[in-house]
Amino acid sequence: MAPLQEDNAFLQLIEANKGIIYKVANSYCKNTEDRKDLIQEIILQLWKSFGKYDPQYKLSTWMYRISLNVAISFYRKTRNTTFLSKDIILQEISPPDTEQLQLLQQFISELKELDRAIMLLYLEEKSYREIADILGLTETNIATRISRIRERLKRKFSIIHN
Repeated sequence: MAPLQEDNAFLQLIEANKGIIYKVANSYCKNTEDRKDLIQEIILQLWKSFGKYDPQYKLSTWMYRISLNVAISFYRKTRNTTFLSKDIILQEISPPDTEQLQLLQQFISELKELDRAIMLLYLEEKSYREIADILGLTETNIATRISRIRERLKRKFSIIHN
């Protein structure tokens, strides 16, 4: 691909899939300036890897994998975390309210980096196969981890509500 065509293709890719980058950045950064830095770093790493993209994988899988790897490295450096949450885990808690969603956000932010990445993708309703592809794990490992994380989160909620 000619350099100008490659530049345009990359810019179109970023524009069409910027939601992935923002979701990951918002999941790992509370601070606005840190989030901006992380977004720039993710885009830089995507650009560096763009020529090596393997079309056998979905573009979203490739983008999540790079974005999460960059975010985890960034997190380890800064330790500033937050997590966007959906009420998918709260299905056993009815009805979820603002306080419960805030607790879920807090509990997930306390997870180890890999477990937090798994939950980010799970809450994005990615299949176990997609999560496994993105994180380089097996589907069985993903299923087991999600089950264990869900149980831990349910226990935390039950402790608070009892």
